Amino acid sequence: MSQTVVLVDDDRNILTSVSMALEAEGYGVRTYSDSEEALRGLTQRPADMAVLDIKMPRLTGMELLQKLRQNAATQAMPVIFLTSKDEEVDEIMSLSMGADDYITKPFSQRLLLERVRAILRREQLRLNPPTADASQIVTRGDLVLDSARHQCTWKGKNVDLTVTEFLLVKALAQRIGHVKSRDQLMDAAYGESIYVDDRTIDSHIKRLRKKFRVVDDEFSMIETLYGVGYRYKEG
Repeated sequence: MSQTVVLVDDDRNILTSVSMALEAEGYGVRTYSDSEEALRGLTQRPADMAVLDIKMPRLTGMELLQKLRQNAATQAMPVIFLTSKDEEVDEIMSLSMGADDYITKPFSQRLLLERVRAILRREQLRLNPPTADASQIVTRGDLVLDSARHQCTWKGKNVDLTVTEFLLVKALAQRIGHVKSRDQLMDAAYGESIYVDDRTIDSHIKRLRKKFRVVDDEFSMIETLYGVGYRYKEG
């Protein structure tokens, strides 16, 4: 049975083009241009994941997610936010209910498809945990990254990362002490064929540090080398 993705956006052009792209990949798709209708529809017929526009009339994407998190049937449903401004992301990610990832408009459909695949794959692994595979685990001192489970821990405490953030940490931690340019980090997180602004990488790194400092306020392993890039510190 195909997995179902719900799209909620008041831009009908986005609903049409994205739903066609998802259906071409074999996903079942339901679309809503009204967030209150989406709430009723998802409550009655939960989906495997949802893609929500933030700037919706009547009920914003964040308000919709908050209500979905209060319902047992949709409490754990993965969500990607579509946002028009990067500044909104701090607010998104600071919410206790959280989103699984976000994409800023205008966005690449290929990127959205990759994120949908990655999040649904991670969700399947969460529901059906694989046997331990040491080759999928990267350990760097107090940092442990388990790619198979999409799990990051620091000093034994879980750090809740989006798919993009996980890929960035992994790219940095795989070669301790080596500087990664913004272009290299873009390739690691988005793929070589997708371009994002330098500021997007900077924003991700800023939020990564915040998340690690929630579990350890002295975390300082991700260094900035101004004009060059970033590196994961040695020792």
